Amino acid sequence: MDSLIGLVNRIQRACTVLGDHGGDAALPTLWEALPSVAVVGGQSSGKSSVLESIVGRDFLPRGSGIVTRRPLVLQLHKTEDGIQEHAEFLHLPRKRFTDFSKVRDEIEEETNRLTGNSKQISPVPIHLSIHSPNVVNLTLIDLPGLTKVAVEGQPESIVQEIENMIYSYIEKPNCLILAITPANQDIATSDAIKVARQVDPTGERTFGVLTKLDLMDKGTNALDVLEGKSYRLQIPWVGVVNRSQADINRNTDMIAARQRESEFFATSPDYSHLASKMGSQYLASLLSKHLESVIRARIPGIASLITRSIDELEAELLHLGRPIAVDTGAQLYTVLELCRAFERVFKEHLDGGRPGGNRIYIVFDHQLPAALRKLPLDRHLSLQNVKRVISEADGYQPHLIAPEQGYRRLVESSLNYFKGPAQASVDAVHFILKELVRKSLTETEELRRFPTLQAEIAAASNEALERFREDSKKATLRMVEMESSYLTVEFFRKLPQEFEKGGNPAPQSADRYSDGHFQRIGSNVLSYIGMISDTLRNTIPKAVVHCQVRESKRTLLDHFYVQLGKKEGRQLAQLLDEDYTLTERRKLCAKRLELYRSARDEIDAVCWSG
Repeated sequence: MDSLIGLVNRIQRACTVLGDHGGDAALPTLWEALPSVAVVGGQSSGKSSVLESIVGRDFLPRGSGIVTRRPLVLQLHKTEDGIQEHAEFLHLPRKRFTDFSKVRDEIEEETNRLTGNSKQISPVPIHLSIHSPNVVNLTLIDLPGLTKVAVEGQPESIVQEIENMIYSYIEKPNCLILAITPANQDIATSDAIKVARQVDPTGERTFGVLTKLDLMDKGTNALDVLEGKSYRLQIPWVGVVNRSQADINRNTDMIAARQRESEFFATSPDYSHLASKMGSQYLASLLSKHLESVIRARIPGIASLITRSIDELEAELLHLGRPIAVDTGAQLYTVLELCRAFERVFKEHLDGGRPGGNRIYIVFDHQLPAALRKLPLDRHLSLQNVKRVISEADGYQPHLIAPEQGYRRLVESSLNYFKGPAQASVDAVHFILKELVRKSLTETEELRRFPTLQAEIAAASNEALERFREDSKKATLRMVEMESSYLTVEFFRKLPQEFEKGGNPAPQSADRYSDGHFQRIGSNVLSYIGMISDTLRNTIPKAVVHCQVRESKRTLLDHFYVQLGKKEGRQLAQLLDEDYTLTERRKLCAKRLELYRSARDEIDAVCWSG
């Protein structure tokens, strides 16, 4: 029987060590899924004495007013005979207490550490484990005593604060409620029963405990309560007789106190027929058995939660990535792998696997043609400008047959306009590539862990893109200049000659300076420039793709790789300076995963053995 409860105790303690009891996830935490027992009662109801009777040790602080000012999570671990009893605090993991009066002192000191020496309360629990052959495996949570009024030194809100703290524990369906009520108080006014009824109206998980039976007025008894006539619970009431204040002052041994308690019930004319189901030892056994049955009933749900949590933790660890290696070779390998992951994402953007690369095509298919159409060629080849250029090209001696120098100057000056759209196409693609680098860095999940490496890759990529842009500008401008350097002679040879009205060629003496003549020259140049425009419309994108897009796919980080090979171990470590919060998160996830896997294995082992 103890195996299941002992297992729950171990899991709860491990959850506490890892902080897996705060409910920061959407799913319930493992701690919340595990059954426990919360002890509630009014001030001076005898809560502390009941707990000490169950443990068999005098270890809790005593006094008037609010003595329990922080929740005490008390885990009892049954050990084999012959092993020395000892206690351990979670906040003092390497210290064992064999003197239980020191345990009391530590509880007081740890309480004051958060609340000071005032009468304030704190919801932060103290975790205490007691290992003894005289206990049953059990987890009990001692909560501050309910009060009706605030006393001096306490805020008016303390009454509500205590109630809220108690409800935060007992409202959980896996929490059993140990409701402590003194026998010399009317059950109808019991603070413990009042709060228990709010969350457990059917009494299915409430254990009613009646204390101070030996202090009732002569001639009266509590049989109506113990027999369930005054207030019925699903689980029968249990009466206990605690040590008196005189016994406490005399440091009466707990074993002797238990013996006197048994004698009280066995010899009492009122309670002797209930003696076998009364007393602190019976209460501990009852709690243990009931907790065992609750745990067994909850095992499928707990196992399901553990399996779900394992899947989530494994997914989160995969998302967080592997721990950073220590040796230089492994660090270099990690950096290279991260760079390749970034390059894969970047290439996917260009090749269509991810959005963004299509914007480069838009530059070539829409922006470049639109810019070419907007070139001011009509104005440049106007009659007045053609006359001026031809005249300037002739110099002091007019041309004899055709104004070849004028043609060349008009073509060359017209082609200069194409440099603007060519450079604009280069710049447009450059900014698209820079944006794709930025997006790729953001979308490479593995890189999110390393902001310094991310920044270095961004800088190296942008530096490379600048080089590609300069090369692309040179290539596109060279293409424009090549068209100026050598004109397509066949185009001009095929131009129609001027004819007279009779169909004969016009004589050479025709007025070569008439407006019609200059208009034909402007029209011829415009036709030639149109042909060149169609050519450049196709060749400029080829140059841009070759110099920028193709190179960014092939050699974006080549220079960075060369520099990377020269870095020392310390410099590589600086590139992998993972965010501290991510490092701690990974460690915590790994520890939680280990806990949940261990819990799953232990639950499976217990279930199969049972």
